[in-house]
Amino acid sequence: MTGPILRVEGVEMAFGGVQALRGVSLEVHVGEIFSIICPNGAGKTVLLNCVNGLYHPQKGRIVFQGQEIGHLRPHRRAALGISRTFQKIELFSGMTVLDNIRLGRHLHMRSGLLTAALYVGPTAREEIEHRAFIEQEIIDLLEIQHIRDKVVGMLPYGLQKRVELARALALGPKLLLLDEPMAGLNLEETEDMARFILDISEEERWKVTCILVEHDMGVVMDISHRVAVLNFGEKIAEGSPQEIQGNSEVVKAYLGEAEGLYVTRG
Repeated sequence: MTGPILRVEGVEMAFGGVQALRGVSLEVHVGEIFSIICPNGAGKTVLLNCVNGLYHPQKGRIVFQGQEIGHLRPHRRAALGISRTFQKIELFSGMTVLDNIRLGRHLHMRSGLLTAALYVGPTAREEIEHRAFIEQEIIDLLEIQHIRDKVVGMLPYGLQKRVELARALALGPKLLLLDEPMAGLNLEETEDMARFILDISEEERWKVTCILVEHDMGVVMDISHRVAVLNFGEKIAEGSPQEIQGNSEVVKAYLGEAEGLYVTRG
């Protein structure tokens, strides 16, 4: 597929008297890392929730791979290939890393209750194939071999972030929504996460289109192909990282005065 994998057209979302999104439109192209930035509370997570079906906007259209999906529930959108991580970690803390990741693969399981109970023939082969994908592709990519059998709730926060990304990848997504994946991470963990996102986007094995919502401007400007900026629920700018850095309206929304938005990492 060429061209936009996702089109958001005039989306509006309100909660009571609060207008969270005001006619937001954007296009995300196949294979790119498209970042959405805005001050806190300006609508970026609401927009992700509209894309993956947690919210249903009052106005506008959401089109994924040429199909309007605004009427679909979250699990149907996941089946089409839309996966996500969350700003606050949403893992099963009492389960192991491997079991959490496997949950992201359940949409691809075709075995019925009886064959799964007997665990013979196609069922056994199917599980072996899915396990190989998780263990040889995802776990290796995210460098979490050493914690695969650990209980998630006992892991440091940074490793839990990796596990949540692993579970999202287990779906085999075409579009990956990343809601503040660097939040709460130290510098080394942030650099690792940025590297993983680049690998997911660029490696031939994956080639996943990513929408990144993030406050770390260094990361956004380093790895994004294009950036959209929201302010009070409206899109005020869109362009390359260089164009966004030099946009006076963006600088004003973030800083309130004409100073540089971004300082290159040293």
